[in-house]
Amino acid sequence: MPAQLIDGVQLSQQLRAEIATRAAKLSAAGQQPGLAVILVGEDPASQVYVRNKVKACGDVGFHSVLEKYEADLLESALLARIEALNNDPAIHGILVQMPLPRHINPSKVIEAISTAKDVDGYSVLSAGELVANLPGFRPCTPYGCMKLIESTGVDLRGKHAVVIGRSNTVGKPMALLLLQANATVTICHSATPDLGLYTRQADVVVAAVGRRNTLTADMVKPGAIVIDVGMNRDDAGKLCGDVDFAGVRDVASHITPVPGGVGPMTITMLLMNTVESAERVLGKTQERLAPPAGMIPAQGIA
Repeated sequence: MPAQLIDGVQLSQQLRAEIATRAAKLSAAGQQPGLAVILVGEDPASQVYVRNKVKACGDVGFHSVLEKYEADLLESALLARIEALNNDPAIHGILVQMPLPRHINPSKVIEAISTAKDVDGYSVLSAGELVANLPGFRPCTPYGCMKLIESTGVDLRGKHAVVIGRSNTVGKPMALLLLQANATVTICHSATPDLGLYTRQADVVVAAVGRRNTLTADMVKPGAIVIDVGMNRDDAGKLCGDVDFAGVRDVASHITPVPGGVGPMTITMLLMNTVESAERVLGKTQERLAPPAGMIPAQGIA
């Protein structure tokens, strides 16, 4: 029996409806979620991504700011602009679209963003919060993958999960999120001999290396959940993932398609992080304005 498709488009729509409801409540309380997106240069793909993010903000009732700069923008000027946004109470999330022009150090830019507004979850401090299991923002793609797995109804406790890939943006945080869900986690990568030895033992496989046919049917345990993060092109120029979808879907119990699986979830989780940021700010504001303990008379006492 073919695997059940995990529909990222449908789940994304459900989550965006929830986000819109939460954003409306925040706006009614005077704390409309705000996202600032910065684009430096004329990279065509980046322009599309940025446009989609700004549109998504409008769809769920966010305030958004799009700042576009020429490719010759000085690094110091960009850092100064980020600092201003860090101090802007109307902005709850800051996103600098990558890649940046070669003269700008991306690490320096990411670290300049306040951890309280790092809704991409890319900074060293955000990574540390994830490692230490502290409240913080989770990188959007792994966060979305966890929501996709959660939608299957399968409890990850005690399950063996294999992550193929060790990038800072997907592989490593994905492994940590699976670990937090009480899965037993193995990380495989380009130097792993006999990849199939590990994946055939896995109840969950997350493929995130950016190479076609990394995972084939003979490498998958019957009934496994397969999450395909890859984005590639096949010989006909059509979008495909890292997984041999046609073969693996006959072995797995659940599988994400490409396109329509992980992709739609990434921007949705960016919105989720932003609404969570606004909720934290509102919570702190209400806490600060609340009367000190003992100042409110007990009921029935004048």
